[in-house]
This record gives sequence, C-alpha cells and structure tokens, in this order.
Amino acid sequence: MTIYLCGFMGCGKTTVGKIIAKKLGVSYFDSDDEIVIKEKMTIPEIFDKMGEPYFRESEAEVIKSFVNHKSVISCGGGAMLNAETAKAVSEKGGIIVFIDVPFENCYERIKGDSNRPIVVSSTKEQLLERYNTRYPVYLANSSVKIDGDCSPLEASERIISAIKFING
Repeated sequence: MTIYLCGFMGCGKTTVGKIIAKKLGVSYFDSDDEIVIKEKMTIPEIFDKMGEPYFRESEAEVIKSFVNHKSVISCGGGAMLNAETAKAVSEKGGIIVFIDVPFENCYERIKGDSNRPIVVSSTKEQLLERYNTRYPVYLANSSVKIDGDCSPLEASERIISAIKFING
C-alpha cells in the first residue's frame, strides 16, 4: 500500500511522512525532492525556466510512479489538485490522506521560505485565497482527512489509525 500525504504548503507532510514511514517500516519519499533529482534543477529554477504547468506535469509523473510501492509519499501542495492524478493513485490502491491544518499555522511555517516559488511571489492574502481554493479540492480528491493541527507525532498516529480502519 502506498500512502500519499496531501495538503497545503506547511501542513507538515514531510515531517509527518517521515514519522509514519519509520513507524510502518516502509520507504519514505518527498515528491518535490524526486522532481529536483529528475529535472536536475531546484524547484525555483523549474518554475523560473520551465513554468508552473511544466512543474505540475513532472509532479504528476513522479506521483504516479510510486503506485504499488510500499511507501509513504509527501506530495507537493498542488499535487493532488489534479483529479486525474488522484484518480490514478486511488485506482491502484493508494490511500490519499489530506492533512488539514488552519491557514495561519501553515503560513507561519512557510512565510519567507525562498525555496517555495509560490510563497515568494505571493502576498499573504493571495496565499489565503489559494488555500481557500485548494481546500475543497483536497477534500474531494482524498481518501481520508485528518486534523493535523497537533504535534507531528499525534498527526502521524491519527493517520496510521485512519489507514488501519480503512484497510480493516
């Protein structure tokens, strides 16, 4: 089973994902890291030279490449906005977990992060608008939603419990 973590930038996908993978004894991957390796460019360079649509295509390919791996994947904030990607993952038995964290908490974690092109080029108000636009899409494209407004350890335990419940 492959577990895909989705949610807004700064919701804790990377931190929580590493904990879950360790607890379950499976591999951990960060889709953004895999894109950087594949493209041989940083994410800001990809956005600058190739544009966001190219990045999103590359992201979809990377996400789909993990289907049928026993692993935990931290997806970029926009990865599961693509209904086709979410459907492909779900049809192959992947579990998409939406880590729900309030915007203000996410913003505090991401503000000033120069490795996030969308953050660098957006005001707080624009990011809030993006958050509000993405939220219902995360809900629609995920298998389960967990409240991630807690410690990373507690969030990981909530996710593991939810997955065990789904798998019976």
